Amino acid sequence: MSAVEKPGSGEGQRRSPYFTEEHEALRDQVRRFVEAEIKPHALQWEEDGFVPREVLRKMGALGFFGIRYPAEYGGSEMDTLATVVLAEELGRSTFSGVAITALVHTDMASVHIANAGSQVQKDKHLSDIIAGEKIVAVAVTEPDAGSDVKGIRTTARREGDHYVLNGAKMFITNGVHADLYCVAAKTDPQARPSQSVSIFLVEKGTPGFSVSRALDKHGWRSSDTAELVFEDCRIPAENLLGQEGRGFYAIMSNFQNERTVIGAMAIGEAQAAIDLTLDYVKTRKAFGAPLWEKQAIRQKLAMMASKVEAGRQLVYHAAWLDTQGFDATREVSMVKAYCGELVNEVMYACLQFHGGMGYMRESTIERMTRDARVQSIGGGATEVMLEEVAKRL
Repeated sequence: MSAVEKPGSGEGQRRSPYFTEEHEALRDQVRRFVEAEIKPHALQWEEDGFVPREVLRKMGALGFFGIRYPAEYGGSEMDTLATVVLAEELGRSTFSGVAITALVHTDMASVHIANAGSQVQKDKHLSDIIAGEKIVAVAVTEPDAGSDVKGIRTTARREGDHYVLNGAKMFITNGVHADLYCVAAKTDPQARPSQSVSIFLVEKGTPGFSVSRALDKHGWRSSDTAELVFEDCRIPAENLLGQEGRGFYAIMSNFQNERTVIGAMAIGEAQAAIDLTLDYVKTRKAFGAPLWEKQAIRQKLAMMASKVEAGRQLVYHAAWLDTQGFDATREVSMVKAYCGELVNEVMYACLQFHGGMGYMRESTIERMTRDARVQSIGGGATEVMLEEVAKRL
């Protein structure tokens, strides 16, 4: 009997050639955590504007924050596909603010320490990062620079055994409550743009560094987001991550991982929206029969389910290519463009099928629709991604 699909297989059985039993065990564990620890409480976190630290510590204790990291620091040394499992299942929670809080920590911020950190930096921080004792943010985006990393204006000037940072960062996820920040700054404004940027570790409480304001967002409301300011912020020279002038390449390299993660998260969100909408239309009656009896609604949901399945396989394939060591820039750019747009298409239709209830703040689909809007923006806007695809056609 094939291990790909077994008759009578339940949720925990493998149904994909991409995943091992270890991957599926992780999926089951994340799904149980979502049901027990996120769904019953996350509406309060939406009001509070952040995920409580004790919840993040629980995620750390279960190994969710160390999936790709070395065992010596408490990690599991798994692969890109395992990260996809985590992101997809957190996306299915229906609370994307919680999902992005965790995923920025694991796959967009702390990766810079794992990839480029010195032995001293790793020894100092990685165990606490994996345990959820230290939460990490990445500070690249500025008011005038997002995907255009070369356009950042924050500077880091070398003065003896220190660097002095000046500038501002915008839209920084985990920015209010993080303990550690990976900050991109220009160390040599006269150098070629691709060789002018470096990354630095800045700890909360460092003089000259402040959270100027928490940002009030359209969605992802359980995720804290901030504007950061650096005013003659002095940090030790050993806080440089990797080599001076190599920050642009580190950021661009990890964009592939970030975009894969966001694509997987978006697919999880879209699947959850379809699931809850199916439940709704099969019980909500109109004109004497459940909405499910309307051919237009059945066929629309069937087509959306087909598109989501196609997107899921695209995400899985791009992640598999990465695990095999192939350059998957084209496929990952497709993932980010396709899934970011698709999740919004799904949410629009699912809210429509909920009718007036879909427009009420008390409905899950209303929150999910707001949360999904940023998926075609953050991590590389659709238009930017399509240009990356076009270059490789």
